[in-house]
Amino acid sequence: MTTEATATDLQAFTENWLAWYRAQEARLAAPHGFLAITGLHWLDERPQRFPDAPGAWRTGPDGVVVDLDDGEELLVGGTAVHGEHRFGVLPERGGVDAVWGDAVIEVARRGGHDIVRPRHPDAPLRTAFTGTPAYSPDPRWAVTGRYVPFDEPRPTTVGAAVEGLEHVYDAPGRVEFELDGRPLSLTAFPGHGAGRLMVLFTDATSGVTTYAANRVLALEPTAADGTVVLDFNRAANLPCAYTDLATCPLPPAGNRLPVAIEAGQKIPRERGGS
Repeated sequence: MTTEATATDLQAFTENWLAWYRAQEARLAAPHGFLAITGLHWLDERPQRFPDAPGAWRTGPDGVVVDLDDGEELLVGGTAVHGEHRFGVLPERGGVDAVWGDAVIEVARRGGHDIVRPRHPDAPLRTAFTGTPAYSPDPRWAVTGRYVPFDEPRPTTVGAAVEGLEHVYDAPGRVEFELDGRPLSLTAFPGHGAGRLMVLFTDATSGVTTYAANRVLALEPTAADGTVVLDFNRAANLPCAYTDLATCPLPPAGNRLPVAIEAGQKIPRERGGS
């Protein structure tokens, strides 16, 4: 490969990474993204009122219910609702976004608990956001591994950013790869989209230059020969890296890599990063 071709390839690699990075930041800092969250409210059978959402909220065997006061309105699925509204039983890691003025009231289920998590565009965390520090992209951190499916998906319980909360994922397999000649592997969880996977991990940079609790790497569908690319330049922070109002999962025990992955997003400035 000529020097000119190498430079062209590196430029394309860098431009592709920049497009990914900007998309990550745009989702995070969107008007109703995670930086717009103003509260994490845990529901039970007692009606509760919150300063950043309308009505009185409760939950029970039949799911989440809100009782709106006279003159209060939510838009649920584009339809205006008043008085009592029943959201029904929500699936784990599922939820509904209800619009309230310029805010969105997220009604969701996490770790077996129903929550209300309002998102306001003028939240100070969002309006003060200046971007996430990251390592410069380097092709050496894009490695080809092999996906090894389990005979059957393995229910895997992991901790959460919220103490006492647990998440359960059905792990379909693991990804085996090498870094600098060292064999490593990561348990994979289902990703967003058909055939996609994600891995939650920590490494020797965690708590030093990268967020201590976790990072996530999304993987494209596995090739026909079982190979899959792990581009650690795209190792991303989860919302809990920025706010305590998130319920993010922690990596399974086997996903704590004994090497320094000096790639991807670093500790956010909101947590003292630079």
